[in-house]
Amino acid sequence: MLDVNSQNHNLNLKSNIKYRAYNFSLMVIKFVATLPDKGIYWVFRDQLLRSGTSIGANIIEAKASSSKRDFIKFYEIALKSANETKYWLCLLRDSGLVERPKIENILKETTELCNMLGSSVLTMKGKKRI
Repeated sequence: MLDVNSQNHNLNLKSNIKYRAYNFSLMVIKFVATLPDKGIYWVFRDQLLRSGTSIGANIIEAKASSSKRDFIKFYEIALKSANETKYWLCLLRDSGLVERPKIENILKETTELCNMLGSSVLTMKGKKRI
């Protein structure tokens, strides 16, 4: 028998951007920890940690903002960080420095966060997504 309350709770967690961004930060930390400790990876490690964890940090900042304008601005910054994270991950993947299977899950979650943030920003600005 299915537990309806459990299903609703899981659905809410999957759609809760604050929860997703926090878990994404953990994914980034764990992923970066797997990268070799060699010079070529240092920039990737640093940039991924900064941009990947910045997404959730800016969402939290938005929750404490004093105006709708500030709230939107923090979401826009979170979106920029998500896009930057996607860029670094794609570089790692396409350069062959990391095997595709090792990067696909985190890249998929980055894309989903980008879509959620972009949609949220458009909604807050009163624009429809095309």
